[in-house]
Amino acid sequence: MRAAVRGLLHSSLMARIAIGSDHAGYELKQHLIGFMEAAGHSVDDQGAHSTESVDYPEVCAGVGRTVRDGNADFGIVLGGSGQGEQLAANKVRGVRAALCNCLYTARMAREHNDANVLSMGARVVGTGVAEEVVKIFLTQAFEGGRHQRRVDQITDLEANF
Repeated sequence: MRAAVRGLLHSSLMARIAIGSDHAGYELKQHLIGFMEAAGHSVDDQGAHSTESVDYPEVCAGVGRTVRDGNADFGIVLGGSGQGEQLAANKVRGVRAALCNCLYTARMAREHNDANVLSMGARVVGTGVAEEVVKIFLTQAFEGGRHQRRVDQITDLEANF
């Protein structure tokens, strides 16, 4: 068993994860599905199902709705840069999608923002970095405290617009 998967097995509870991508994120999505399933996580693949061009907004919103509705603990959306995918997922009330193409932003997204959807760019990160970002995102706890106040303010903004 690879060390990265072994670390994921020992450092987290098993999670239900909804994942979706556009065509540019398809290959990374397939890789991450295998990585997460090998660690014992349950993965709901919501598309894309090939490298043929596809529009991502509905796929990413679907991942967001799955998380919002409690049918997944976390969501992951993938594209070329991850930016459009993050924007689409964030249109779903209750989603806090964070673009994390490095380990630091993944940790901060969870610790400070209680992000529940991870977005990454398949043309930005390699598979090794992507695995580590996912590992951090799935295992890092929200710190609460002063950060809870800020998350509550974000939730209030969302409710008023």
